[in-house]
Amino acid sequence: MAGLKQRALQQVLDGLMRRYKLRVPAVAHIVSEMIRHDMIETADDIINDHIAFRTLGVPHLGIASLEKIFLAYGYTKRDRYYFSKKKLNAHWYSPPDDPPNLPRIFISECRLNEFSSSTQSIIESYASHVASDPVDALTLNDGHAVDEFLHTRLWPQPTLEDYMAVAHESEYVSWVLNNRYYLNHFTISIHALPDGYNDIRQFNDFLESIGVQLNDSGGKIKVSNDKKLLQSSSVSDMVSVEFVNQHGDAVYQDVPGSYVEFAQRIGGRDGFDSGNADRIFESTYLDQVDR
Repeated sequence: MAGLKQRALQQVLDGLMRRYKLRVPAVAHIVSEMIRHDMIETADDIINDHIAFRTLGVPHLGIASLEKIFLAYGYTKRDRYYFSKKKLNAHWYSPPDDPPNLPRIFISECRLNEFSSSTQSIIESYASHVASDPVDALTLNDGHAVDEFLHTRLWPQPTLEDYMAVAHESEYVSWVLNNRYYLNHFTISIHALPDGYNDIRQFNDFLESIGVQLNDSGGKIKVSNDKKLLQSSSVSDMVSVEFVNQHGDAVYQDVPGSYVEFAQRIGGRDGFDSGNADRIFESTYLDQVDR
């Protein structure tokens, strides 16, 4: 059974990364430049610190549902975080020890009852299409099926009017309505890189030298209270998306997709920091993307 779960988890992680790379051109650009600068020989040399998902935070479509997948694969639920201004909850999950260097998981969800009644109504109108927990219907030892599920539309594509109305109050929620369970980001472990690049300040200089725009909310480097977790991120790539307007016509709009994160851990520091994460969320916000 352990072997089946390991194989399924690897299939899920591979599927997530494969589709994520297709939607985030910055990944290939960064990796190719890292190879050119002799930081790594191949993309497989990168240690993925963590991957992150966003959810709607309603019955069947929140942390309690999505976490079942990773708990079944041997992940352990850790700390809970609350982001009051963004009206979000989150948990992180530590990976099993075997195989080594699996990514941590970070899952967040919106706190539905804290949003305006109009935003709640829009969220509920799409969530109502999911009447039971879809994860319960999965065969979790079938990694390909889980991968397909994570990339399957569970509710109708939002209309452009609904997307814009929700984005006015929460760009997090509008991102989820459009992107669903697509990978929000993966994270390059900076401390695992060679000397000259294993400090996040040095690595940020490298990123900007190759034209990567960094999230500067709260500063380009987000530093935890204990000074042992330093993070930065690119801003999200824009993706052309087909919406339908209120007249039923197809309309295309460029909206934020996913991004790349970078983390330096000092002294074996584990877990996350709510202040850092709060600012990292803004990597998909238009005031960062449109700078």
